[in-house]
Amino acid sequence: MVGHGGREAALATSMAESSVVHAVMGHANPTITALVEAGGGSFTIGDVCDGPAIARFAVEHAVDLAMVSSDDPLAAGVVDELRAAGVAAVGPTRAGAEIEWNKRFCRQVVAQVASEANPVFAVAETIDQVDRAIAEVADGGSPVVVKPVGLAGGKGVKVVGPHLADNAEAARYAREVIGSGRHGGAVIIEERITAPEVTIQAMTDGRTVVFPPATYDYPYRFDGDTGPGTGGMGSCTMPGGLLPFVDRADYDQACAIVQAVIDYLADVGRPFSGCMNAGFFATADGLRVIECNARFGDPEGINIMGLLRGDWVSVMEAMVARRLTAADVPLADEASVVTYLVAPEYALGTSAGHRFTVDVEAARAVGAGVLFSSAVAVNPASSAVSGTSGSPASSAVPGTSAVSSNSAVRSTCTGGAAHDGAATSTGVAVHEGAANYEGAGASPRAATPGPAASARAATPGPGTYETVGTSRAVAITAVASRIEDARATVAEAIAKSVTGDLQWRSDIGIVPGKAGSSGQPSNSRPTGGPVRRASSK
Repeated sequence: MVGHGGREAALATSMAESSVVHAVMGHANPTITALVEAGGGSFTIGDVCDGPAIARFAVEHAVDLAMVSSDDPLAAGVVDELRAAGVAAVGPTRAGAEIEWNKRFCRQVVAQVASEANPVFAVAETIDQVDRAIAEVADGGSPVVVKPVGLAGGKGVKVVGPHLADNAEAARYAREVIGSGRHGGAVIIEERITAPEVTIQAMTDGRTVVFPPATYDYPYRFDGDTGPGTGGMGSCTMPGGLLPFVDRADYDQACAIVQAVIDYLADVGRPFSGCMNAGFFATADGLRVIECNARFGDPEGINIMGLLRGDWVSVMEAMVARRLTAADVPLADEASVVTYLVAPEYALGTSAGHRFTVDVEAARAVGAGVLFSSAVAVNPASSAVSGTSGSPASSAVPGTSAVSSNSAVRSTCTGGAAHDGAATSTGVAVHEGAANYEGAGASPRAATPGPAASARAATPGPGTYETVGTSRAVAITAVASRIEDARATVAEAIAKSVTGDLQWRSDIGIVPGKAGSSGQPSNSRPTGGPVRRASSK
């Protein structure tokens, strides 16, 4: 297990059903540590991008099967290191993962296999090239999008309109990215597309591709798709596998593009296994590719794990053996909703940390699931366990060392997030009809400072947690026959099981209609303001 996000908690939960789980994490995710300890595995706190150290850990603990499903570890070549050490691993090599960590490469691949699905774009590698690139894309001064070519934790994309005042400000931002040398040291300038987004979480062994239901992501911070872009505030799927703005023809076209990308990578010697998480704009003129990611989305991957009705470790084995079939991945034909509860400062500023409580059993009693992400359990006898995403092992908290002695039970290792915010399409979409949402444009509540030092010194009770960094603390999930029911279950679980100063979007599960329609929501909206906080019991 390499990672500590909500996506990794969902993957680990599925793996633990049929295997012993071991873990390398940047901080002690409470969901994952509980799974590890219950199964007799082991975990350590370290750098999730340190391939050689992760490979040594896997060998020392007799790990049979690994899965790497986060952007930074994939870009760092963790899969390559595991395989070189003789550990079977699901996930693309660094070369295959370039489809995500190099947006210029992604655009080149899409141009080869489905050029009509590429937006208008231009690349600027130097500060002097920025104005030319914007002029090529901005026909008559139309607004643009600026994307760093490299990884930026899902928060590097900025759009004229919601994030940037005009193309002149876009040019300044592009020069800033290039001048900093970070995130690949270059930018892609793209036309701004106003349309809903759809994500396909395609699972593959490098040849066969299994396509689950389409997922809908909520990348903006506040209700009605207002506020800054984030790593994803939540996501949903609907029965039948489609969305109100995605018909069967759209879905089939998206799947065909993903299949073509995977086939192309195999043809050029970059075989891809694991999940290709591809984002699309569903425009009135057809689909446009937003990006292709080399791993499950977070939170979208949580939706798929919630719908899985088979053995995930068997799916992983089929991927490694290149014998995957659709029958290996049985998925419930139901709706799923994932809602992240976040630190008040998430995507707005820094945080000193917040204490909160979750009654996991109370959430389960109403039919919801709880998956921790950027949070740690607080030890009733001491202070909170601390750690930061991707922190080096030398400065991190040591993990447990209990190793299962049952060699007949399979061991798994799953890849994880090096930081929060790896979801697709962050900050890209300007959703049609966003202004029609109740509460759109409302001001966020003022960020609340973290607990005082005296509060930190107090001995907390059981079920108490603390946020790690300024990020997404915990995901509440539900699956039901109707999306309205899944949304209601999530809302009830939050009300009955969570206390503390966390915030979330109350409109997750409300999905816009077809591009070109009124843009009105497809189901009723709950009561409450644009930003809700977990209230005290």
